[in-house]
Amino acid sequence: MGRTHGQKSNNKASLPQVPKNLKTDGQDVEYSAELADQADLEAQARANAANQRVKNRNRK
Repeated sequence: MGRTHGQKSNNKASLPQVPKNLKTDGQDVEYSAELADQADLEAQARANAANQRVKNRNRK
């Protein structure tokens, strides 16, 4: 419609998706089975089941 004619939109370049202070260094946190509660164990089982489904889907 010509509303942005002659205007530059630099907002996307200047506003990061994740602020620098919230970014991690990419290192994993050590997991201790002794400190895991029931919710952690259930989440781990669901993740393992999902990984198996993905592997089985990729084999076909």
